[in-house]
Amino acid sequence: MKCIIIDDEPLAIDVLKDYCLKLDFLELEGTFTNPLDSIPFIKAKQIDLIFCDIEMPQMNGIDFIDSLENRPLFIFTTAYPHYAVDGFELNAVDYLVKPIRYGRFVKAVSRAQGLFKKRRDLSDAHIFSSSGFAENSDNFIFVKAEYENVKIKIDSIKYVQGLKDYLKIHIEHSNKPILTLMSFKELYERLPKNQFERAHKSFLINVNHIGSIQRNRVVIDDIRIPIGESYRVNFLTRLGLR
Repeated sequence: MKCIIIDDEPLAIDVLKDYCLKLDFLELEGTFTNPLDSIPFIKAKQIDLIFCDIEMPQMNGIDFIDSLENRPLFIFTTAYPHYAVDGFELNAVDYLVKPIRYGRFVKAVSRAQGLFKKRRDLSDAHIFSSSGFAENSDNFIFVKAEYENVKIKIDSIKYVQGLKDYLKIHIEHSNKPILTLMSFKELYERLPKNQFERAHKSFLINVNHIGSIQRNRVVIDDIRIPIGESYRVNFLTRLGLR
């Protein structure tokens, strides 16, 4: 995995650099004290993993990661544990609190390696389309789940839930969701826009399955799904409720 380190403290960079050099599956491409300086480098080098500090004078690490399009895998490295929730809401691979022990570093990077391999396997499985699945006129899609491509009828999808690097696709007549490694953007591009709408950063809803709207929640069967503040206006307008 090609990786970079972003931290405004040179000593912290030296520690992470030493750790990276001990692992043969990591290829350290560069270090940066200013996150903004890393943006063109990330695009040019196609970086796979970012180690990113949070509290930096030039730009907050959480805001920086959130601003990246097609973001690589990333691990936050910080002296402040209270940012953990914000970090994991961005789907961080892990959250390492300084001083970082080598064993804890290896555990985090091993998890990143596993996710990287799954992403690569999904990318290689282009038997249907560039995103690993395809849509056709028969109203179904294929998604990569485990070691097979699963056929799903679009109308049977009730809602999709984001879970770190995975999506849970909840379908009719099944208590077991389909777990697939892709982003909301990838899936949304393959679904009918007149049928699916984001209600929350973690939920994509099939509007045909909505039973009712209860204040700030969508009810599908007996499941209550929150409506996020930043999605509320568009979602309710889409349903003709504003």
